[in-house]
Amino acid sequence: MNETGTEAQKARASEWFETLRDRICAAFEAIEDSFDGPGGPGLDPATPAGRFERSAWQRPDKKVSSGGGGVMSVMRGRVFEKVGVNVSTVHGTFSDEFAGQIPGTDKSPAFWAAGISLVAHMRSPKVPAVHMNTRHIVTGKAWFGGGADLTPMVPDDTDTADFHAALKAACDGHEPGDYARFKAWCDDYFFLKHRNEARGVGGIFFDNLDCADAADWDAKFAFTRAVGEAFLEIYPDIVRRHMDEPWAEAERAHQLVRRGRYVEFNLLYDRGTKFGLMTGGNTEAILMSLPPEVRWP
Repeated sequence: MNETGTEAQKARASEWFETLRDRICAAFEAIEDSFDGPGGPGLDPATPAGRFERSAWQRPDKKVSSGGGGVMSVMRGRVFEKVGVNVSTVHGTFSDEFAGQIPGTDKSPAFWAAGISLVAHMRSPKVPAVHMNTRHIVTGKAWFGGGADLTPMVPDDTDTADFHAALKAACDGHEPGDYARFKAWCDDYFFLKHRNEARGVGGIFFDNLDCADAADWDAKFAFTRAVGEAFLEIYPDIVRRHMDEPWAEAERAHQLVRRGRYVEFNLLYDRGTKFGLMTGGNTEAILMSLPPEVRWP
């Protein structure tokens, strides 16, 4: 893969992540506009529909004027208590310690990475929290990674089945997709070993989808886009199913305890959190995934 081709691929990937961000934000704001439920205890009926607030950030790089950056998009509203949809495109060099953990850095610690990362913590315990991210990384090799997983506070078999069906369809429609493998990978990855329990009801997780040549890159980029499209199709639908349902304070208390599991996983195990912190990323953007309110029993 020549350098010109690689640069064009980087540009295509970055543009896609930003386009997907815009479409997701628009869909979530439309949900805020259509909310007509009681909202549960503690929600002022006069609370306006949420809107995303964007803030750009730059990553410092000692060797050049900038190591790239990204944009945080965060909304706090009536349905979405806190949702962040962040995009970034960064480059630089890994530390000697961290480079050994990343594929393709055996000859050079240089890297380029772009991606979208989304976490939604919902106001209603009846609406599941969700996480989605997809990314493209280039070192001495190039690969895609990502996935999506659902974390209900009140399990719903239909929601779980539909969420998995959407992701399975994305996998089945593209050669790099392997639903059974990626589902098992997700179940293993999002498992809290110290508690011996799953974080939620899973989804898919994939990483290191290597791109051997231009045709291979196109195929894996198409699969990565399909995962984003599947998420955009199914999750807003799940939110709309439950957002107007009433909920009680006891359900809210349970939700806050379950959110603690989210915090524990992201701070103890999450690779993306470690990657961001060890490559000089924006700390607020990296920790955007943490819920606005949480409780430990």
